[in-house]
Amino acid sequence: MAGEKNLDILLSSMTGALVDGVYVFATLKDQSLPSDIRPRMMFEEAEGTTYILLKEDADAAGISYEFPSRMITLEIHSSLDAVGFMARIATDLAKENMGVNPVSAFFHDHIFIPDGREDDALRVLKEIAASVSAQV
Repeated sequence: MAGEKNLDILLSSMTGALVDGVYVFATLKDQSLPSDIRPRMMFEEAEGTTYILLKEDADAAGISYEFPSRMITLEIHSSLDAVGFMARIATDLAKENMGVNPVSAFFHDHIFIPDGREDDALRVLKEIAASVSAQV
């Protein structure tokens, strides 16, 4: 079940799929999420546990958060040790003055981009794929 490592194949073959909902980043120390909230991701740091969850769930639970964002799944099975894939994407998004928070999972990479910039991000992803396809 190994993912793709070849950078040209990764970039030229990827497509971005916008996931429904607005996501936010929250952190809780010495407490957990209410049991009815299923975070998209959680990561424990020394300062507290970071959660990526739906904004509507955070609002309903009174949890403070930052970075309202949209999630785009990069639809190619990338290897966890692929080199340069996220770097190229983040670099091209930075040229559009767009911050990105990437998350790599077993099968796919996901990017969280500012809410309202999803169309710009999807355009950039298409441009990357087209430019690499034209070179190979």
